[in-house]
Amino acid sequence: MIEAAERSRVRARAGRAASEPVAFLRRFDWVLLAAAFGLIGYGLWVVAGITRFDVPGDEGYYVVRQAIAAGLGLAALVVAAFVPLDLAQRRWRLLYGATLGLMVVVYAAAETVRGSKRWIDVGVIQFQPSELGKVLFVLAIAGFLVERAGRVTRWRTIGTALGLGAAPILLVFLQPDLGTALVYSAALLAVLFFAGVRWRQLVALVLVTGFAILASVWILPAAGVQVLKPYQAARLTLDPNADPSGLTYNLNQSITAVGSGGLSGRGVIEASQTRLDYLPEHATDFAFASLAEQRGFVGSSILLLLYLLVVWRGLRVVTVAGDLYGAVVAGGLVFAFLFQVFVNVGMTMGVAPVTGIPLPFVAVGGTSIVSNLFLIGILQGIHARGLLAGRSGP
Repeated sequence: MIEAAERSRVRARAGRAASEPVAFLRRFDWVLLAAAFGLIGYGLWVVAGITRFDVPGDEGYYVVRQAIAAGLGLAALVVAAFVPLDLAQRRWRLLYGATLGLMVVVYAAAETVRGSKRWIDVGVIQFQPSELGKVLFVLAIAGFLVERAGRVTRWRTIGTALGLGAAPILLVFLQPDLGTALVYSAALLAVLFFAGVRWRQLVALVLVTGFAILASVWILPAAGVQVLKPYQAARLTLDPNADPSGLTYNLNQSITAVGSGGLSGRGVIEASQTRLDYLPEHATDFAFASLAEQRGFVGSSILLLLYLLVVWRGLRVVTVAGDLYGAVVAGGLVFAFLFQVFVNVGMTMGVAPVTGIPLPFVAVGGTSIVSNLFLIGILQGIHARGLLAGRSGP
């Protein structure tokens, strides 16, 4: 009798243990997951078109590499979703150290390509540490602020957070990679906002940041102090006519490609800006311009709607997060993702600075797609745990 009762208790515990992963999985945001899968599939289709003539004799070269990266990214998504987020909260100092370590590795191991040290060649794909660092950066700074939740509105706490954020931002800027440094800065402001920093404090920070940019582009150069490289300053002025055959050549070709696509696009064969390589970096920085030329307004709108769906569901994750850390992390990641999309798309049309920010899920680059799927996995984990906490709460 006692043995039968014991076996029954063991079976009951086993049943609960087996049902926990199932219950967790059922509380995923399946709309967000579908949007991510849609972006993977649509991105591979876009890459197939815009890189079709890039490697003679191997039309699928970049598609295969991108698909391999997507497979690695899906594995990262699963890991990020199931590993408890409070582990990152407790170990935020380790994550911050890892972020700085990734930036230092670039200077030690990366080769200089066109004046920049950003990529480390690992064989099948090129690893760009600053892309993965975006996610680790948010996890670390959020951990610092949540640890001081009762003092987050004090200027001392804000100043310390800004100091922590400034170190990796400066290291990325010095690669030089102005675009990624701007993404880190946007993520830092977003984390401060979701952690509870007051509006007037954020406005003050934005004004100071704006003045710093103004000083870097105009005031200090006028006094003989060059903060930015000439090509970086030219890109920030948003003047496509400044040097049409030199510094602003890429921007002019991008605007031409976007405008020539029309409603339904010119197709892969007739898209001369992309096919004949008049548009430099058409598979990376200016992937959206190539998409607009080949698939037109309709094809571009589909991609933007998928992005909008990810942002909408990501913001919903903020509202269902089970704790402050989850909400801050979700908010910081979603805003950084939105900022990246906005700047990349805007720069192809001349309404945002040309900064070299990759287009998520579309631009050729293994680290970018892996880090973005890692981001989606973190959001899924926050969503599922938030719903489970709500179910088991009072």
